[in-house]
Amino acid sequence: MKTLSELITEASLLIGEISVHPDYEALIEKGYYPDLTVGDAYTALVYLSCEIDPPPIKVPEIEVNP
Repeated sequence: MKTLSELITEASLLIGEISVHPDYEALIEKGYYPDLTVGDAYTALVYLSCEIDPPPIKVPEIEVNP
């Protein structure tokens, strides 16, 4: 079984392919504009990915004066 992270990565790649597919681009040219876009779907996957594997945040060290 694939991990959730692997599935998110695969779905993100597929969304990228959809966004540049000629059939999808033709729909956009015809005026197709849904309330939620392919970009919204990608953003949702990014948020989900951050929940399961948060990016490390580097915090600069604070110098303490004695």
